[in-house]
Amino acid sequence: MAVHGHPHPHARNRFSFRLKDRTAARFRTASADHALAMSPTLGRTLAGLRLVTAFTFLWAFFDKTFGWGYSTHASEGWIDGGSPTKGFLSGVAAGPMESTFHDWAGDTWADWLFMLGLLGIGLALATGVALRLTAMAGTTLMALMWLAEWPPAKHLSDGTPSASTNPLIDYHVVYAAVLIAVAVAGAGRVWGLGRLWERLPFIGDRRWLR
Repeated sequence: MAVHGHPHPHARNRFSFRLKDRTAARFRTASADHALAMSPTLGRTLAGLRLVTAFTFLWAFFDKTFGWGYSTHASEGWIDGGSPTKGFLSGVAAGPMESTFHDWAGDTWADWLFMLGLLGIGLALATGVALRLTAMAGTTLMALMWLAEWPPAKHLSDGTPSASTNPLIDYHVVYAAVLIAVAVAGAGRVWGLGRLWERLPFIGDRRWLR
């Protein structure tokens, strides 16, 4: 009498695992193909965002340096003896660091640090190098400026309305998010010197320098 055995349970498991592996492999391949198709467009979009942000920082630096008549009046530029931080920091009227910012306003070290920050961040974004360091420096700068404007306040220290429209997210937070996004995405590799920068010997495996 013939005896018909049932398939070994381990064989079924192996077959099931193979199906799952093949499905996962097909999904990974499709995702990779989609990413490759999207990468040129996405890369150019992020590069454009990087360059627009670079122009924002560089414009602020040159306007405050030479007094081009926008945020800084003519003859009040840094090169003419004006202070890039005095007007802004002395006008802080809310927040836990109000008195601290008043003490810093117009100090030589504050002027130099602020202006070098604007120039360094702008140049790094424009060239596409050291974007991770740039994101850290830029986020720190934006955080300090956020504290100076203190969006959570509905009223200033003198009781007048602050005109804040959002207690948490303002343009400083948006700029910080953009800096982090272009750094994580390696946006300096398109329309920039990011690839050349990453090949330099002193960069190597130091990802925080990229």
